[in-house]
Amino acid sequence: METVAPLWLWVTFVAIVLASLFVDFVLLQKQGAHDIGVKEALNWSLIWIALSFLFNGLFWWAIKDTTGSLELANTKSLEFLTGYLIEKSLAVDNIFVFLMIFTYFAVPAHFQKRVLMIGIIGAIVLRTVMILVGGWLLQQFHWILYVFGAFLILTGVKMWWAAGQEPSLDDNPALKLLRKLLPVSKNYDGEKFWTIENGQKIATPLFMVICLIALTDVIFAVDSIPAIFAITTDPFIVLTSNVFAILGLRAMYFLLAAVASKFHLLNYGLAVILVFIGTKMCLIDVFKIPVAISLGVVVAILSITMVLSVRSSSSSSAHS
Repeated sequence: METVAPLWLWVTFVAIVLASLFVDFVLLQKQGAHDIGVKEALNWSLIWIALSFLFNGLFWWAIKDTTGSLELANTKSLEFLTGYLIEKSLAVDNIFVFLMIFTYFAVPAHFQKRVLMIGIIGAIVLRTVMILVGGWLLQQFHWILYVFGAFLILTGVKMWWAAGQEPSLDDNPALKLLRKLLPVSKNYDGEKFWTIENGQKIATPLFMVICLIALTDVIFAVDSIPAIFAITTDPFIVLTSNVFAILGLRAMYFLLAAVASKFHLLNYGLAVILVFIGTKMCLIDVFKIPVAISLGVVVAILSITMVLSVRSSSSSSAHS
């Protein structure tokens, strides 16, 4: 798999990710279990977004310095930005599922932070493996692009039809299987995943939550990774845009959890984005849609969906 990123930039990226996770863990241990308010979540979201843009600036400079091509540097940095925005957008749907899981298991708000932190680390490891495998497959079998494209279109259509329905975990097969395999306590035992009842070591509801979060990561990785390959096949851009989108997931969860009802139409927008990206992938050998146009379409769809969501929420409030 070919990449325009120099080796030192790979090292820098890994160092930034490790440092970010370390800071997050240190703060997690220092603050302990506590409720995260909208202000704290907003501040951290802005920090993660700023870090992503700074890295993209460094990426642009590295390409320009290494190749001497301003045009290539602009193109690659635009690919990173488009990929980052797509992954960040798709993460919103991921967050709504997290919210459903936490609500179903009545997870106390001050325990949710640790669960999300573990989920983020798992997602980074999982996506790194899947991206490397996906990149190798694309290199060996070009026709897989069409499979990815068709899969994204079908996923988008399915998401559109499911957007207006009330989600439920009652009939979730993974949850039913977990309950059959593991005895689970009725109550939480702090932030522990295992507890002792009647002299027997059994799982707590928090362990069930972690398992479902991990399963959710797998499902959404299958959706989002083909989406970024529609923008670029450079493994560095695919990996970095994914990871930077994931790093801010915890802060974005607490931010969106507070305003989820205001963006109730967002899933429709995400469905349209998936269909657009899938179509772009299927047409790649016929007509290659420029990255700038892809970025514009994604931004336009998200903006329109969010504005319509806020307006419809305001209208509903005014009539009630």
